Amino acid sequence: MSVKTMKPFEYHAPHSMEELLEILNEYQERAVIIAGGTDVVPKLKGRVLSPEHVVDISGIRELSYLNYDEKEGLKIGAALTLKQLEAAEVVKEKYPALYQGCTSIASTQIRNVATIVGNICNAVPSADSAPSLLVLGAKVKIESSEGERVVPIEEFFTGVCKTVLKRNEVVTELQIPVPEKGSRSVYYSHTARRALDLAMVGAAVSGRVENGVCKEVRIGLGAVAVTPKRAYEAEKLVRGKMITEELIDQAADCACTKDCSPITDMRATSEYRREMVRVLTRNGLKEIAGL
Repeated sequence: MSVKTMKPFEYHAPHSMEELLEILNEYQERAVIIAGGTDVVPKLKGRVLSPEHVVDISGIRELSYLNYDEKEGLKIGAALTLKQLEAAEVVKEKYPALYQGCTSIASTQIRNVATIVGNICNAVPSADSAPSLLVLGAKVKIESSEGERVVPIEEFFTGVCKTVLKRNEVVTELQIPVPEKGSRSVYYSHTARRALDLAMVGAAVSGRVENGVCKEVRIGLGAVAVTPKRAYEAEKLVRGKMITEELIDQAADCACTKDCSPITDMRATSEYRREMVRVLTRNGLKEIAGL
C-alpha cells in the first residue's frame, strides 16, 4: 500500500505586505497562501494541493488586528486567529451571529491558529463563518501588486472551494458595518456532534423588528448549495410585514423549498437538510422577533 507524502515546496515567510505581494506576483498559480494552515496543510498532505511555493502570512503583523469604530464598523485582519476574534467583547456584544459562527468552528485547539479569513478563502459550502458574514453585510478587501478592491461577501464565493480571487491576489481584511440600532442576529449550526464536526446545515438570521413589524431581515444558509447563500425569497416574504407565527412558518417553508438546493452525501440526505433549513430558519426568525 503506497503512502502519499507532501510534494516538496519552497516555503516563504514574508514580514511585510510589500514582500508578500511581490512573492504572489512572481509565483501566482504556483503559490498557495497559509495563515493558520488548518485547511491547507491537510490538503498538502493528501496532495489535493501540490504548489511549488507555500507563503505563510502569519508573521505579517500589519495583518493581525481587530478594530471597531462606531462609524466604520468592524475590521478584521487576515492573520487574526478565530480565538482572538471570539475573545473580543465587541464581537460578542454587537455581532452575536459572527461570534456564534466562529465558536462553532472545529475545536479550541484549531481556533487557536485558524483564521476567519482562511475559513472563507477555503470556500467550502459548510463554512460556519459564511452565513453570519452574509447576514451582517460583510465585505472582503482584496489586494495585489496592481492595487486593491472590495467585494461584497455575496459575490466572493463562486463555487465549491472557488472564489473571485485572482492568482496574484490575497484577502487582507474583512469589513463588517455597524449593526442597525435595535437589530439582532443569530447563527445556528446543526451537526452530528457538538464539536469537531462539519455543519450538516448552517443558518444565520439578522433583522430589526419595530412594533411587531419586520423592518429589515437577512437569512444566510450554509451546506445547502454549492456556495453559502442568502435566502432572498424567504426574506421578501417577511420584510415590511407584521411578524406572526404563521408568517414565520411560511418564510421557513420558502427557505427550504425555493432558497436552497442541498445534496445527499455521507453526512445527510437532501431531504433531511431541507427539513433542517426549515427548522433553523424558523428558530432564527423567532429569535430576532423576540417570540
